[in-house]
Amino acid sequence: MSELLYQGDGYLRECGARVIVADERGLQLDRTVFYAAGGGQPGDRGRLVLPDGSGIEIVDARKGDEPDSVLHVPAGPVSESIVGTSVTAAIDWDRRYRLMRMHTCMHLLSVVIPADVTGGAIRDGSARLDFDLPQPLQDKEHLTRELNRLVEEDLPVTTTWVTDEELAARPDLVKTMSVKPPSGQGRIRLLAVGDIDLQACGGTHVARTGEIGAVVVTKTEKKGRHNRRVNVAFAPP
Repeated sequence: MSELLYQGDGYLRECGARVIVADERGLQLDRTVFYAAGGGQPGDRGRLVLPDGSGIEIVDARKGDEPDSVLHVPAGPVSESIVGTSVTAAIDWDRRYRLMRMHTCMHLLSVVIPADVTGGAIRDGSARLDFDLPQPLQDKEHLTRELNRLVEEDLPVTTTWVTDEELAARPDLVKTMSVKPPSGQGRIRLLAVGDIDLQACGGTHVARTGEIGAVVVTKTEKKGRHNRRVNVAFAPP
């Protein structure tokens, strides 16, 4: 298990840590700022800096077998002798920040389109959400205006925690039909966007919606009788 520092502060770019596991799947640290892929958000990339100043390139971060374990996937083989070594874990901040902005934007999209979410994916600079909707979506221009209106309101984005039992009593806090928040760990993280949205989410987000910047709905698609897809990207500078 690792101390997941990004859960408390998504703006942390690096931290000191100690390697506790090294095998063919990757490296595990006793604490980390690397977000492990999940909920549609990709895992972080970055470097582990060794005491001599050399570095190990990390090309992905994935969930391990145990709760709160993160596998830092290196670009090449790493000897098991690294276990016990103190390192500085540093993420690719520019990429992470773009993912934080776009992930927060998807929360706004779920407000603009008040329907259950059947799937989604967040990419570097763009994202999509699928909605359980039988009727056609509103046009791209309307959706774009509504998203940017919420961005410009510069709403605060905050987190809180509830118990498994509290979440079970509030099914409205889970909008995603395909991905359920992990249970059995005693508590679940909630994300609040002003007073317009509150839902379970373990990803990383910006502190205010104004940080997202201008976005544009690039495409809407019908993906099934009850499935509508919306694609969003950052607006060109």
